[in-house]
Amino acid sequence: MLLENKVAVIHGGGGSIGGAAARVFAREGARLFLAGRSLPRLEAAASAARAAGADVSIAVVDAMSQAEVDRHVDEVAEIAGRIDIALNAVGFDHVQGLPIAETSLDDYLHPVVGYLQTNFVTAKAASRHMIAQGGGVILTISTPGARLTGRGLLGNAAQSAGLEGFSRALAGELGPDGVRVVCVRPHAMSDALATSYTGDMFGRTAAAGGIPIDEWLTGLAGMTVLGRLPVLDDVAEYLAFAASDRAGSMTGAIANLSAGALVD
Repeated sequence: MLLENKVAVIHGGGGSIGGAAARVFAREGARLFLAGRSLPRLEAAASAARAAGADVSIAVVDAMSQAEVDRHVDEVAEIAGRIDIALNAVGFDHVQGLPIAETSLDDYLHPVVGYLQTNFVTAKAASRHMIAQGGGVILTISTPGARLTGRGLLGNAAQSAGLEGFSRALAGELGPDGVRVVCVRPHAMSDALATSYTGDMFGRTAAAGGIPIDEWLTGLAGMTVLGRLPVLDDVAEYLAFAASDRAGSMTGAIANLSAGALVD
């Protein structure tokens, strides 16, 4: 198994990507600590991961709070003895699809500040333990907005490009201590809409363009090389590989899981 005897902390563990990653990490042998703000969603994700054979603990934690995250991560390290993997899969609704003239400064800054804050907070907490133990993997999640252009992408583009820059810089800082940092950049995932904030967010974006969301998603898929969008399992499987020793020479990477919406 890819992650046998690995200890993984997943912030946003009750979300769509976090829950999918938990199931795959569980199948691959990891011991899981899921953190998030919604206890019912954490319990559902934990139940699915336990069904795959994992030892799973859950905790309600605000991933924007350095004090709460530090306290939880320290508890995990004390219980498990180490932290091998830290995945930030935190996501939240924000404004997309509007031109700059119709976008407020607060709406523009909301994803920029929010995503960069939570990833800083969780990486700082996990890296303390990883440096002390001489290794570990920090996983972040971006979007194709980091490399796209067009109307309605300002906040998303700035947030995604900033997170990718953060991940590259952090990889350089922590590499000498044996800590790897990998950023994954998936496209919109149609199978996440029912359980994710993206359902409402993409719905508003499609409505702003005057088209149904199904038609909007079909249009996105048509702009990819593969003619389809990624699904949650695509992302979760790659995260498990990136967290494993098989990817031991990979760091500072931005993994393109856009199904060919972007071609590097």
